[in-house]
Parts: sequence; structure tokens; C-alpha cells
Amino acid sequence: MPRSRRGDRARRRACNHAKMESQPSDDEAASEVLSHYSSASENASVAEEITGSEAVDEQAQQEEVEDKLKECIDNVMDKSAKTRQVALESLRLAFSSKTLFDFLLERRLTLVDSLEKCLKKGKGEEQSLAATVLTLLCLQMGSGAEGEEVFRSLKPLLITILTDTSASLIARQSCATALGMCCYIAAADMEDLVSCLACLEGIFGASCSKDAGVVPSHHSPLLHNLYCNALQSWSLLLTICPSTQIQKILDNQLPKLPLLLSSDNVNLRIVAGESIALLFELARDMEDDFFYEDTDLLCTKLKALATDSNKYRAKTDRRKQRSIFRDVLHFIENGECHEETIKFGLECMYVDTWARRRTYNAFKEALGSGVRHHLQNNELLREIFELGPPLVLDAAAIKASKISRFEKHLYNSAAFKARTKARSRVRDKRADVL
Repeated sequence: MPRSRRGDRARRRACNHAKMESQPSDDEAASEVLSHYSSASENASVAEEITGSEAVDEQAQQEEVEDKLKECIDNVMDKSAKTRQVALESLRLAFSSKTLFDFLLERRLTLVDSLEKCLKKGKGEEQSLAATVLTLLCLQMGSGAEGEEVFRSLKPLLITILTDTSASLIARQSCATALGMCCYIAAADMEDLVSCLACLEGIFGASCSKDAGVVPSHHSPLLHNLYCNALQSWSLLLTICPSTQIQKILDNQLPKLPLLLSSDNVNLRIVAGESIALLFELARDMEDDFFYEDTDLLCTKLKALATDSNKYRAKTDRRKQRSIFRDVLHFIENGECHEETIKFGLECMYVDTWARRRTYNAFKEALGSGVRHHLQNNELLREIFELGPPLVLDAAAIKASKISRFEKHLYNSAAFKARTKARSRVRDKRADVL
């Protein structure tokens, strides 16, 4: 027994000794936490100081952004292809997320020269990025003389790359988009519009010629993407065509476009369907009693696509296709277009025609997540969508417009409850049928 007591005492002494040794590490952890909170408080005090000098800070941030952009513009001329691509990607992100008209006004010619060299001497990915940056530069410059100058400078080169069958398909895709967007924004002459339409028709026309039969289904995915981009750009330009030009296009293209509805590529089928709906809309704007002799055959095709349940198509493709073609079929049969509401900041706009839908989608694809910022601040987009001059809001108005977290929670709870009830009713009906 005495031995066991001695062993217990030894074990207790060892435990106490271990605790004494572990104490410094706990103190260190505590000191780290304190230092963390002290640094957090320092950051908070710095934030308060910044809030106090908000104008100075905004100017400093603007100068920092401009310095980075200047460096990127210089790097577009670098000897290293990788450096040029990184610079082009940085410019793409900056141009799509900010309005930079004043900064780019005096540098546009330098940047145009750099982009021209990238398009001429670069390879696929670099050419694609250069064409995308060109689109955004034109969007930043607007529809005035500056934008027209940018478009006129590189229009011939875009057409050359787009029509060159030996060029990279990725580069040709971006050039197709750039040609359509830049022409839409900055073309001042009818000749520019007609030549761009003819060029784009030549690209996607090869896939919907009557001689081609079912050949489009055997094209590569990249080639299908090229056809999609060309057809989307062509459709965008239709929205600014005069009625005389529309009539010619109806005679030439409306009989051909339904052939693309048989393509194996879901995106090409969808773009073709949207383009057909747009042509019908433009034709009905010119003539209320517009009649297309093959309407019944066209509606039969559209109905098949709107209810397509073939298992050899991907489930997501079928869902996407059915949604779009239901809208197309409903419009051609009843003349009613599905309305979509776009919210940005304190404003919203309604997309209630196929022309407006094509225009909004074109800018959304070019700007990505920055489209809402440009809708709020870019004068070009506000003019196109008839939004008026940009709103001038103070900090109090912006803060008042924000929904609190609790209000969001209440809204989501109510929406969830309503959705559950609606689904329960549908399930009950299904049970009755079974």
C-alpha cells in the first residue's frame, strides 16, 4: 500500500509539472488572441479615419487603379506571350467592372495599336483575348467619334481573321462577337452595317444551306460555337437595321434558319430559334398581318423541340431547350413575348421583346458580372435601354435601399412556405390520378 501511495504522489507531481510546462504555451496563445484583437481594433480605428477622409481615399484608390492599368497597357507590348496574355486578361476584368472613359480617352490609340499587333502576330488564346478587350474598349468609348475610330481601325483585321479558315477557331469566335458588338455600338454608315451582316452570314450560312443537309451535326464543338457567335452577332445587328434591309433578310434567311433546328448542338438550336423569333418580331413590326407560308411546318418543329424528351440528349440540355422553345413557339403562335425583369441597384428594367432580349444578352455576355455596374453608370448602355442619365445617390439613400438580414430571412421563410404548399397541392393531384 505505501508503494502505491508513493506512485500516486509521483504521478500527481508529474501532472503538476506538465501543467507548469504547458502554462507558457497557453499564455502565448492568449497573447496571440490579444494581439489579434488589438490589431483588429487598430484596423477599426484606421477604417474610421478612412471614413472621415473618404474623398481622399477614393482619389488614392483611383490613382492606384490607373497606375495598374498603365502597367497593363505597357505589358500588352511585351515580348513574352505569357506576359501579354496576363495583361490582356487584367484589362478585360478592369474594363468589364468599371467605367473608364476619361482614363482611356487619351490612351485609346496606343491601346488600339497594341491590340492590332496582338491580333496579327499572336496565337489563338492571345488573339481571342485581344478581340474581347477590343469589344470592351469600344463599349467604354461609346457611340461617338472615339468609338467609331476604334471600330474603323480594326474592322478589316477582324473580318480577315473571322473569314480565315486556317485561323484558330477560338480567335474566330471572339472576332465574330467583337465584329457584331463594335458594329452595333459604333458603326455610323450603312455600308459598315451591311458589310458586317454579309460577313457574319457567310460564317453561319455554311451550316444552314439546303445543300448541306444534315452536315451541321457532324461539325466539331468549336465550329458549332463559331456558328453560334456569328449568328448571335448577326441577330444583334438586325435590331438596328432599317426596314428595307430587314425585308431583304426575311426573303433570304427566314427559309434557311429552320434547317439549324435539326443541329445536334443544343446551343446552335437555341440561337437559331431565338433568331427566328426575332425575325418574326421585326417582320410584324413592319406589317401587322405578316404571313409566312411555312408557319405550320415551323410550329411543328418548334413544338417537337419544346416537348423533346429524347434520352440521348443530356438532361440539362433538354430542360434548357424546352424552356426557350416554349417561349419561341408561344410568340410565333400568339405574338406574346415572355417578360423578364432586370434589377440593378435601386432601378429595374423590363426585357419584353426579342430585340431587347438579344441586346441585353449580348452586353451581359460581354460584361459578365459587371453588367449591372455598367447599367447603372455607363451612358452608352443607359441610352440603349432608355434608362435616362445615371442616378446620383448619396450614402444615406444607398444604405436605406439595402434590406436587412432579418428582412431577408422573413422573405425567404415566406417564399419557402408558399413553395412547399404549392408543391404539396401538385403532389396531392398526382396521388389522386394514380
